[in-house]
Amino acid sequence: MNFIVSIILSSSLVGVLVVIPLVGAWVLDLRVIFGIVIPYVALAVFFLGMIGRILYWARSPVPFRIPTTGGQQMSMPWVKANPIDNPSGTGGVLLRMILEILLFRSLFRNTKLEFRQGPKIAYEWEKWLWLAALAFHYSFLTVLVRHLKFFTEPIPGFVHLLEYLDSLMQVGILPFNGFMTPSVMLSGFVLLGAVTFLMLRRIFITQVSYISLPADYFPLMLITAIGLTGVLMRYLLKVDIVSVKELTLGLVTFQPPVPKDIGVLFYIHLFLVSVLLAYFPFSKLVHLGGIFLSPTRNLSNNSRFVRHINPWNYPVKTHTYEEYEEEFRDKMVEAGLPVEKMPEGAEGQAGSKA
Repeated sequence: MNFIVSIILSSSLVGVLVVIPLVGAWVLDLRVIFGIVIPYVALAVFFLGMIGRILYWARSPVPFRIPTTGGQQMSMPWVKANPIDNPSGTGGVLLRMILEILLFRSLFRNTKLEFRQGPKIAYEWEKWLWLAALAFHYSFLTVLVRHLKFFTEPIPGFVHLLEYLDSLMQVGILPFNGFMTPSVMLSGFVLLGAVTFLMLRRIFITQVSYISLPADYFPLMLITAIGLTGVLMRYLLKVDIVSVKELTLGLVTFQPPVPKDIGVLFYIHLFLVSVLLAYFPFSKLVHLGGIFLSPTRNLSNNSRFVRHINPWNYPVKTHTYEEYEEEFRDKMVEAGLPVEKMPEGAEGQAGSKA
């Protein structure tokens, strides 16, 4: 599919998603639906979808070990093995998974092929993609943890600490630091910057845009819309924070109050977050959970000295060759077919002929 068509479809869909709560919550005054019903439905779809995904992954057969490794396997005593890239035990697998989950180690080692000076092939380290991926995921995590202050009372200490570290940059009217303005949360702007980089990369790198589909652009645009509405609520178009927390605490305790006139921007933000939650288990974003159950990463490479038996195999009735020969030995001898064990009478006849 042409990447321009993919961008138009994705952006149009996000635009429709913005218009829906704008009309429903502001024009039709359906605050209960957009403030209570839709978030609960989205959360239910998210959990049921993730459970279904995990069960599907857990039941997938693994007939042989398929770790994707880049280092030397433990084979001969005189060959130096790589305990992280090609671990032969559980300890190495745990270390590889930790580095993969926390630091995106495989992406850090990623390279791209380029043609330079005519037909010459060169490989370049994809450092900017790795940095953007780290910034995107950790800023997203920071934003999620910061939002716990709306769902907890009292607010945990680590949320206060994270918010303090995230707001070290202050703005205001000199000489009054922060005068009439809120502190700047770096994670929100880092998130928008990182998702913008990932979007532009898909648009302007020909090889990436060629294989990109609407399913690649839509999550990026949806997250961008969520980030923009969040930034607008914090710095420009104010909302009633007290009413927001009253609603969110009610959602957590399953005693939500009738939403007040918080502001239409809040309902747009909440609706987009609900769409992201419901969409998550059925999109490429689900790699967040898939990395833990990926046999290419969570298996050790010990196939040379340990026989791998698929733990998910259902019992299969087998018929070994010994059982086959025991059942058809007489007929095989009569037909002149070789057998490993001759019948007792046939053994005596063979001895007398000799």
